[in-house]
Amino acid sequence: MQIHVVKSKIHRVKVTGADLNYIGSITIDEDLMDAANILEGEKVQIVNNNNGERLETYAIPGPRNSGEITLNGAAARKVAPGDILILITYAIMTVEEAKKHKPALVFPNQHNLLK
Repeated sequence: MQIHVVKSKIHRVKVTGADLNYIGSITIDEDLMDAANILEGEKVQIVNNNNGERLETYAIPGPRNSGEITLNGAAARKVAPGDILILITYAIMTVEEAKKHKPALVFPNQHNLLK
């Protein structure tokens, strides 16, 4: 049997942009992606603490040390700059693997930068 388990979480980042005219995805500062072990193109669940929206899209890297968190395409309608998000990725693994797994948890500062 395999189960879905939290692989990583970036906790409480602030939306810096919303670009309706982009193809789609979420742009994440590449330093945050590295810290959370999120790969380019990986599916990301987005939870908006301001309005309760939940959606899924894929990650694309933004400039390092920029603090960028931009929702692109249709997802841009689900956020406003300044909203606080939680970004979550999941992995599929066996129960035995899951018992040993430790997710990457990232807690950026108020500027979306690593402390």
